[in-house]
Amino acid sequence: MNFDTLFQNQIDDLKKEGNYRYFAELERKCGKFPRAANHVDGEKREVTVWCSNDYLGMGQHPKVVDAMCEAVRRTGAGAGGTRNISGTNHDHLLLEKELADLHGKEAALIFTSGYVSNWSSLSTLGSRLENCVILSDAGNHASMIEGIRHSKARKVIWKHNDVADLEEKLRAIPANFPKIVAFESVYSMDGDIAPIKAIVEMAEKYGAMTYIDEVHAVGMYGARGGGVSEELGLAHRITLIEGTLGKAFGCVGGYITGSVALCDFIRSFASGFIFTTALPPAVAAAARTSIAHLKVSSVEREGQRRQVARLRAALDHQGIPHMSNDSHIVPVMIGDPVKTKMLADHLMDVWGIYVQPINYPTVPKGTERLRFTPSPLHTDADIDYLISALTFLWKQCAISHSVNVA
Repeated sequence: MNFDTLFQNQIDDLKKEGNYRYFAELERKCGKFPRAANHVDGEKREVTVWCSNDYLGMGQHPKVVDAMCEAVRRTGAGAGGTRNISGTNHDHLLLEKELADLHGKEAALIFTSGYVSNWSSLSTLGSRLENCVILSDAGNHASMIEGIRHSKARKVIWKHNDVADLEEKLRAIPANFPKIVAFESVYSMDGDIAPIKAIVEMAEKYGAMTYIDEVHAVGMYGARGGGVSEELGLAHRITLIEGTLGKAFGCVGGYITGSVALCDFIRSFASGFIFTTALPPAVAAAARTSIAHLKVSSVEREGQRRQVARLRAALDHQGIPHMSNDSHIVPVMIGDPVKTKMLADHLMDVWGIYVQPINYPTVPKGTERLRFTPSPLHTDADIDYLISALTFLWKQCAISHSVNVA
């Protein structure tokens, strides 16, 4: 049997549908964010990155870079193994203390990525709690979905951000069954924010544990960057807060925070924690520096919000459809996978603007989009240039100004 033929057939199908993912070969320039070099056919060309999840540019902040360099010189490149054998380092424990403090929790536990922290924690909770039922928001991230699936616990999906539907589902579960309400604060593709207070109150009413994914909110919201739950004064009422070090904090890794018993439970039973090499201490040191900085500095958050508002106003002025939300994510709606890819290619090739097309299965078919994430380091001139490019393309490609953005 020719397995490569089987593989290639499915890849070819993706390309025909317009859903094949092409990756640009970018080289970030330290201290130059959002500029990067795009490598094509052996040549480099400077582009402006408009779709980075390094939302505040902290991955190139001098304090963060210096902390990582110092830690590499002090500890070396790697962790030395899994946390359980030889890989727990002082920098890991310092980072976990910083994270627990950020969310006002007793303890924290770090993982190699936000995907792994969700997958490991939900799969462990669902599999180890007898008769557990996990109630998952319909818009939850793939990492949460996979964790729930792997747990083999009973899964109940409730309509996205629909608290009435959540109550209906909770009411149907026996009172003595452990229940976990799993949801996100900021949903990354639409940029909408969950009704967290109503969800927490509903979970409390039915004795359910709350599990919130704040990966697109930590560093970005709250007086100290603790996420939307901090901004709303609700962090103390949420059982488990999960987050990432790889977005607004500019590094890599994931984590959970909660009670000592909860974090120790996950540490003791989660295969995704037990059997993988730990984060390099230098990454932990850099992440801790980033978190500590954003706890006391609001300059980055304020600058970012200012540029988001400016971009939205400019899009409105030109009649370019974008999805309205209260977050920092600006989805410009196209509604066709081929046109979305064509626009992204043209922006990159002609205008030097990099934005990745978002197609199925990341978003439902018919809702394809360009997802812009302005940072405080994008200048007013950058925004003006982007708007000029989009306005030109909207006219040239005859794209509808009335794409459904609901």
